[in-house]
Amino acid sequence: MPITGLPAGVLPPDVLVCGDPGRAALIAAQLTGRETISQQREYHSYRGSFAGHPVGICSHGIGAPGAAIAFEELIAAGARRLLRVGTCGGIQPAVVDGHLVIASGAVQATGYGWQVAPAGYPAIANLHLTHSLATAVTGHRPTHIGLVLSSDSFYPGVTTPSTPDYPAMAQANVLAVEMECAALFLVGSLRGVATGAVLAVDGNVLARRESIEEYQPQRAIVGAAVTAAIELALRTFAATPL
Repeated sequence: MPITGLPAGVLPPDVLVCGDPGRAALIAAQLTGRETISQQREYHSYRGSFAGHPVGICSHGIGAPGAAIAFEELIAAGARRLLRVGTCGGIQPAVVDGHLVIASGAVQATGYGWQVAPAGYPAIANLHLTHSLATAVTGHRPTHIGLVLSSDSFYPGVTTPSTPDYPAMAQANVLAVEMECAALFLVGSLRGVATGAVLAVDGNVLARRESIEEYQPQRAIVGAAVTAAIELALRTFAATPL
């Protein structure tokens, strides 16, 4: 593949995707028989098995356009189900650090989405994969299921008509904000591939907007939620083979 470096036909049908190449390596460490497939740009890919089930892994970087390139090339290389393990910021008061969010769909607020699909085209996760994620939830970690907002901006700039209105999103029952789910769901619908997402909550943008000074993604409570999200995603694939 021209951007990711993935050879065609090397991936199993089930692939976990995440933004951080370091997180991709962390997930790969849980696989047996793991091997590195490619490491090109921000796209680091692996394959192996979890509980006897073949799984691929690929990092996609930050933001919709670059992530969508990964999703397209993963599908061309053999993926048939893509499950994102990421992080998000809560928009509801009850969605706070350490919780999980299973995204059933995304409010599409990315430039990428406006260029690849007709106006009003929904960014929705696959029903069966989302149901499988919800069914696989165990333990006492609070888990929310519903809509997320996918945005292109992280650190705020000048307020414009396109700037996300978090209080309005909260009133509309949107659970959290992140940057890549809409692109994932759009690519899945356009290419006929099942997609889903489970996100670890890292902060709440109603209480405090994103800033360089205060954003601290390495906190233990976030790391524990990321670990739980990874375990949930792997168990979901293993429990519901294609």
